[in-house]
Amino acid sequence: MNYIRKPFGYEPILKKEDLNRKTEKKKGPRASDWKSTLLRIWKIVDEQRILLITVFFMVVISSILSLTGPLLIGIIIDEYILKSQFQGMAPMIIVLIGVYIILSISLFLQNYWMIGISQTTIFKMRTGLFNHLMKLPVSFFDKRQHGELMSRATNDIETVSATLNTSFIQVFSSLLTLIGTVIVMIYLSPLLTVLTMLIIPLMFMAMRWTTKRTGKLFKEQQAAVGALNGMIEETISGQTIVKAFSQEERVIEEFREKNARLRRTGFWALTYSGFIPKVMNFLNNISFSIVAGIGGILAFNGLVTIGVIVIFTEYARQFTRPLNDLANQINTVLSAIAGAERVFSIMEETKDIDEGKLPDNTQLKGEVEFKDVHFKYDLSEDQETLKGISFHVNPGQTVALVGATGAGKTTIMQLIARFYDVESGEILFDGKDVRDLKRETLRSQMAFVLQDPFLFEASVYENIRYGKLDATDEEIVEACKKANAHEFIMKLPKGYDTILASDGSEISHGQKQLLSIARALVANPVILLLDEATSSIDTVTEVKIQQALELLMEGRTSFVIAHRLNTIRYADLVFVMHQGELVESGSQEELIEFGGIYSKMLEQKDSFRE
Repeated sequence: MNYIRKPFGYEPILKKEDLNRKTEKKKGPRASDWKSTLLRIWKIVDEQRILLITVFFMVVISSILSLTGPLLIGIIIDEYILKSQFQGMAPMIIVLIGVYIILSISLFLQNYWMIGISQTTIFKMRTGLFNHLMKLPVSFFDKRQHGELMSRATNDIETVSATLNTSFIQVFSSLLTLIGTVIVMIYLSPLLTVLTMLIIPLMFMAMRWTTKRTGKLFKEQQAAVGALNGMIEETISGQTIVKAFSQEERVIEEFREKNARLRRTGFWALTYSGFIPKVMNFLNNISFSIVAGIGGILAFNGLVTIGVIVIFTEYARQFTRPLNDLANQINTVLSAIAGAERVFSIMEETKDIDEGKLPDNTQLKGEVEFKDVHFKYDLSEDQETLKGISFHVNPGQTVALVGATGAGKTTIMQLIARFYDVESGEILFDGKDVRDLKRETLRSQMAFVLQDPFLFEASVYENIRYGKLDATDEEIVEACKKANAHEFIMKLPKGYDTILASDGSEISHGQKQLLSIARALVANPVILLLDEATSSIDTVTEVKIQQALELLMEGRTSFVIAHRLNTIRYADLVFVMHQGELVESGSQEELIEFGGIYSKMLEQKDSFRE
């Protein structure tokens, strides 16, 4: 949607046909989506059926009591006050007070129980979303902003929560009150009832005109919130890069644009939604005036009693109030539906299928084989990332992957870990197709040491125990000693109980690598995947890391993305990648003697980066 700046704000630039869209093409999908979304929410709510029925019962009681109150007031006026008959009025007043006390209790209970239902529902939605996210393939996260996903798990679900807390009861209560009010009004005076209902067509016209616009705007508002959260999360995570390249002003401008978009969509969504209660209040006052004026004339001519007029004026208010409440709740419900649609759209994403034929306790020896593997990240693209890769690695061998950036080294690692599946060809572990192994079974026998190790906001113990959840404190300490990490850990404020920040800002990059190696040692894997751990490390720390890596790789099948010559000296095999092809493979001596790409790399520089 485009906008034009006005003195009072922003006005959307819309053509007339845009404002009066009535085509089935536009209406169809929206109604279908909303219906499906509401049905999914209802299925979750309906799991608490007994408590829900209890809430509905309390709503019925409160609706009946809210209708009974004005009737008692009318009876007291007609039968006691106007007739100056005060004997017997006290019991009626006590009954009236009792009605309003019970009404207050029923309102409290229905709200209390409904809060429990809504929070349980939101708990299940949030749990379902998080569980689904954990089972989505890596490719899904590669294409999504993490902040935008966080927005769906927090903001959108909280919008649904707020609606269930209030709107769910309000809608049902308003409908019951509306029906009950009409029945009693018709019984008391059909003429005054007809006069009161004259405003209904105007109310529905105003609601229809508004909701046609607010539905789309609330969806845009939720999308704008997600985009803004994504940008904030991305910018904060990459703050070092932002400052290193002096991009603060550009980032501020980008934030300003996204924030302005959210302001515009929020402005018009709330402006249009705020239009309904104003119109409803205006029509409500007109209805009240009509009932009071015409009722006075009827009472003057003896057609109705004063008590009936008092009852009717109260019912006229009770008649329009539910309509007003329904109109207000429509805006809230629309916003909640927009948020729920965004949540459910994630839950409809295809999960990783993990139906391996082999038993869960299948133990690997570490033999890895690629047979004519072809792969590309985007199936719609023609260019393949890997082109016919074939190799065989025996258990316990160390393989160094070298080549320019984009040659396919990381892709091979990701295929070995089965973050992706091959387009054609086979990947075999101990002669078994990787697709016959469950991902959990495969990865439980692997460990990763990445160039940028990730630490959780937890203690040193917990960070290392992530490699093996049942590891004892003694096992962790022993692993840290082998990884040359024990010494610096003991210098931390609380030693192994020190809580580390998620970015590991309290310790150096090299120390984070040592913790990452200790985590891998605790896991005791069969297969190791290492992205050169000594890149950009000082000489002293590099020696410690190299010693730890030697110990870690001993007796294990290891694949190492090599950026430096230091790593190559441990390798049994060197695979030279070039533009997605395995152009050279063999031992270092064989490749040097061959005099190909690898030999030229050694002659030109001591690094394999290009």
